[in-house]
Parts: sequence; C-alpha cells; structure tokens
Amino acid sequence: MNTLISLTTAMATSPTVTPDKVSEVVRKTYPNYKVIVLNDDFNTFEHVTKCLIKYIPGISADHAWELTNQIHFEGQAVVWVGPQEQAELYHQQLRRAGLTMAPLEAA
Repeated sequence: MNTLISLTTAMATSPTVTPDKVSEVVRKTYPNYKVIVLNDDFNTFEHVTKCLIKYIPGISADHAWELTNQIHFEGQAVVWVGPQEQAELYHQQLRRAGLTMAPLEAA
C-alpha cells in the first residue's frame, strides 16, 4: 500500500503544463458606405450645389460645385463616404431635397 500512496502523491504534486491560450482580440471595423448622387434632367446645378453644401458636413462651395459638375458630366459622383448611420442620414436628406440618389453601397 505504501507504493500506491507514494505514486498517488507523486501524481498530485507533479506540475501540470497547459498550453498558453491565445487571447488575441481581432477588431473588425464597420464598413464605410458611399453616398452617390446621380445626374437627372430636372435638378439645376445651383440646387444640387446648395443641397451638397447644406447636407454634407464640411464641404466647401468650390468642392460642391466640382461634385455637381462631375454628377452632370460623368452621370454620378460619390459625395460622401463614412459610417452607415451617417450615410443613411445624408442619403435621406439629399433624396428628400429632390436629388436623384443611387442606393447606398459599401465602400
């Protein structure tokens, strides 16, 4: 019986080796969305430019005019790129102002 006790004691006191757990946190960013204005036959250059200035934060009058020209001559322009919630807001505001909008699309 002494042999059994010493074997049990030896097993209980031997160190247990466990592999290190990999605890990496992989952060995924939310995708950005593009707000795209399409060319149409009824909105004037002035109206499109004013809407861009009014609803797209931080846009200058010159940049709004450049985007309006791009909309007219190329058929569309990406007027803003960013998080989905803000993209939805700007898209809705521009649409309600009468601009022709492409569906939101992931950037």
